[in-house]
Amino acid sequence: MGKPKALATRPLFPAAQLILDASFDMDYWMQPERMPREELLKRVADREALVCMLTDKVDEELLTAAPKLRVAATVSVGYDNIDVAACTRHKVAATNTPGVLDDTTADFAWTLLMAVARRLVEGDTWIRSGSWPGWELDQLAGTDVYGKTLGIAGFGRIGRRMARRALGFQMRVIYSGRTRAPIEVEQELRAEFVEMDRLLRDADFVTLHVPLLPETRHLICKDTLGKMKRSAFLINTSRGPVVDEAALAEALENKQIAGAALDVYEFEPKVHPALLGRKNVVLAPHIGSASLETRTKMAVMAAENAATLFQGRRPPNALNAGALGL
Repeated sequence: MGKPKALATRPLFPAAQLILDASFDMDYWMQPERMPREELLKRVADREALVCMLTDKVDEELLTAAPKLRVAATVSVGYDNIDVAACTRHKVAATNTPGVLDDTTADFAWTLLMAVARRLVEGDTWIRSGSWPGWELDQLAGTDVYGKTLGIAGFGRIGRRMARRALGFQMRVIYSGRTRAPIEVEQELRAEFVEMDRLLRDADFVTLHVPLLPETRHLICKDTLGKMKRSAFLINTSRGPVVDEAALAEALENKQIAGAALDVYEFEPKVHPALLGRKNVVLAPHIGSASLETRTKMAVMAAENAATLFQGRRPPNALNAGALGL
C-alpha cells in the first residue's frame, strides 16, 4: 500500500518537507506566485491531506472538489481561511499552528510601536532621498515610549507577552478582553483590567491582539477612534478586518489620533489608498511572525498536524477534533 497523497500550496522549509516527504506522496506548488484557485481545486481533487497558507480558502467548494481529503493544515495561527464547520461536515480535520509565533509577533508589534513613535520610516526615507541637511534640534521629534500607558486589546498569549516587554519601558499597562486574567498574571505583569472605552481614553499606545470574530470585526471604527487621545497611536498585528481602514484614514486626516502602524489589512493585500501616502503611518507586509526560526516552527507544526492523523493519532492542534471524534 502506497503513501497517502498530500498537496502543499507552496514549498516549505526543509525541516517541514522532511516530515511531509516521509509521510506522504507529496505534490508541492513550486511557482513563485501563489497557486491559482483553479489549479488548487484541480490538484487537491485526489489528495488526502492539504498543507495550505492563510491565503488559501478551504471552503465548501474546495471540500466538495476533494472527496478524499481528511486533513487541512494551515501554516498560520489564524484560521479564518478555513471554514471549520464545513470541514466538520465533510469529516476533514482542520488544524492551525498556535503558540510558536507568540514571542516573535510581540517583538514585531514593539518594532512597529517604536518605529511610528520615533518616526523611523520618515527618517529612513529622508536619508535615502539624499536631501537630509544634517542634524537640527526639532528635526523629526517623535514621542517617548517609556513611562507611557500601553493599552492592550486582547490579553491572550501575545497580549501578555506585550505586557511583559512593557515592564522594561516602565509603562503603565491596561488591558481589555472577553475575560479577566488570573490575579497572579495581573500582578506579575503589573497589568490592570479595564473596559474597552477606558482603554481607548487612557492609552498612549493601543495595540490589538484579538482574534477575528464577528464581535471583533471593525472593533476599531469611527466611534472607537473618536475615543482615543489625539496624541495616541494605534498598532495592529492581529487581523486586518479588526480595523475599519476607511475610518482610520479619516481619523488620521482629521488628526484625531497621532499615527498608526499596521502589519495586517482589511482587504489584504490591498491597503486603503489614503493610508499609503501618510507619513505618520507605518505599513508592514504581514511579517509579524516572519523570523526564520518561527516560520520554520510553524511549517513543521503544520506538517506534524497532517502526518499525525495518518499515524492513527489525534492532530495536536485540531480545531474540530471533538466534532470528528478524534
